[in-house]
Amino acid sequence: MIRRELKKYRLPDGPGVYLFKKGRKILYIGKAASLRDRVRSYFSADLVNGRGQAIVGMVDDATSVSYQKTDSVLEALLLEASLIKRHQPPFNIEQKDNKSWNYVVITKEPARPDDSGRSGGAFPRVLIVRGRELYQGWDKADIKHLFGPFPHGGQLRDAMKMVRRIFPFRDRCTPCDGQLRRTTPHSNSRELEYKDGKVRECKPCFNRQIGLCPGVCSGEMTKEKYAQTIRSIRELFSGNFKGLKRRLAREMKEAVKREDFEEAEKLRRQISALEHVRDVSLIKNEKLVSAGGGTRIEAFDIAHTAGKETVGVMTVLDNGEPYKAAYRKFNVRTATNDDIAALKEVLSRRLNHSEWPLPRVFVVDGGKAQLRAAGIVLKSAGVMIPVVGVVKDEFHRPERVIGDERMIQAHERDILLANNEAHRFAIGFHRARQRKSFGR
Repeated sequence: MIRRELKKYRLPDGPGVYLFKKGRKILYIGKAASLRDRVRSYFSADLVNGRGQAIVGMVDDATSVSYQKTDSVLEALLLEASLIKRHQPPFNIEQKDNKSWNYVVITKEPARPDDSGRSGGAFPRVLIVRGRELYQGWDKADIKHLFGPFPHGGQLRDAMKMVRRIFPFRDRCTPCDGQLRRTTPHSNSRELEYKDGKVRECKPCFNRQIGLCPGVCSGEMTKEKYAQTIRSIRELFSGNFKGLKRRLAREMKEAVKREDFEEAEKLRRQISALEHVRDVSLIKNEKLVSAGGGTRIEAFDIAHTAGKETVGVMTVLDNGEPYKAAYRKFNVRTATNDDIAALKEVLSRRLNHSEWPLPRVFVVDGGKAQLRAAGIVLKSAGVMIPVVGVVKDEFHRPERVIGDERMIQAHERDILLANNEAHRFAIGFHRARQRKSFGR
């Protein structure tokens, strides 16, 4: 093919999947945020530098291009994988070894003899699996549904984050065997009665606390409800977007009729999310940078060992997603054995950077002392932004969030995620400092 032949196809400036063909044979399948711009790029003079000689040869051999429009890049990503699996285009398959592909697996969990509806058998996991793992370590009997191959691992992971926020699922947590009794006072933990008659506390996993797990681990989710979630994910990855939205709309009307308004609202949110999927990270793998209009959340944490190699970090969530380019590290200079003083130093140094956008809320790791310290620093700098603190239990797991109630209600999931990112980032930075110190 040559470039001027593209005019007759009237490629749209929107998302979809394109297919290069030689006669009726499909040579290559790809997805695009803009079909027009993406297909045009195959006819640039420097194509060999970006895509290699094989793709240049493919374009020369092709006699036509066809395409399928989609409503979002997420749909294009899923459709691309489905079409590659069905047609096995030679220039897709030859470009990548089978073991380098990525797949989405919905597991077939072994049921227990005394399955009460809360065992692993009732709650399949949804996982991203590399081809080499699939071929070497998986038994086909363990796989209920398999979707893929997906050529772009990073984009698939971004897609899964979107999907999981719409349809929270189990990945690696273990379901409880107990029956839900009650929520313990002033806590997000649960008390469950087990088959041996004993009552034990069952604390939800971190993913449950931030809304990415429906409560499988703590016994809050029934197998019937979870089956509906899996059905939705299965329809989504099968490319049945329109059918999925129609079914959810039908279920929402039924929930309203029986006056189950909580269920109706959940279904309404899912439908709305499917209709307004954010494609930014799938288009360029970039995260949005808030300029004051978005929901930017900053979290801070301190790490040290008995006052040595004290460090502080700042992590950023922007519109619900970690924005790692804005993460910052601080070597604590003055307060090496005082967490409160170290936090004050780090916050003060952060506020010296007027070029960094200010967040909607500051998150600190700790209780009332850390909350007061942060408030003092912000007030002295003339910054009137809410602060919240994440209080941990003895195992350093989030127990409750304190501070500005309005912010907690509006952004609790993102607050917990930002805090978890800060803890992970601080530990990694501290360990790197220790290794460097030992090597001196």
